[in-house]
Amino acid sequence: MVGEGLREVTRRAVTAEIAAKAMDLFTEQGFEGTTVDQIAAAVGVSTRTVFRYFAGKEDMVVGNLMELGHELAAALEARPADEAPWAALRAALQVCVESLEAVGLPRATMLAETPALRTALLRKHLQWQEVLVPVLAKRLGGDEFTAHALSSAALSCLDVAGYEWTRVAGKKPLGDLLDAAIAAVRPPAR
Repeated sequence: MVGEGLREVTRRAVTAEIAAKAMDLFTEQGFEGTTVDQIAAAVGVSTRTVFRYFAGKEDMVVGNLMELGHELAAALEARPADEAPWAALRAALQVCVESLEAVGLPRATMLAETPALRTALLRKHLQWQEVLVPVLAKRLGGDEFTAHALSSAALSCLDVAGYEWTRVAGKKPLGDLLDAAIAAVRPPAR
């Protein structure tokens, strides 16, 4: 990035390296079976150094997901102004579908089956709502209450679809599962 100092570039590289090694170990040994000490040893740094970059193991998995929340908000903002809110949300959620498919079924399964990671993911969804609500409220003529309700419901549908996708080991397309979850909660069109 223009104007980005060497310190920030180094920080990003170290953060990415720690997260990548952690994911390798989580995949091999399981999330709960992997310690921060093991991650530090795999990277060749101290445990204290790892904690300078991450608050805990959960952040190594979901820490970068705030960027995805901003991509989701940008995708929603890019939708046609006259598009119905649910249709706009579903189209915008495609960035999340593609991201989850890109990280793959093993990582998605780990997210779905590890209680600490599910909790961390739900916290990220709350943070995503902070960037989604203003965009959605603008589409709804300033109605923040409805924007909160819709964004919360849409993200819950994404969570349910992701869980089901891992449960069926990817045998059903994630996008189709998201469509089915939305259809289950969306009021009929008038």
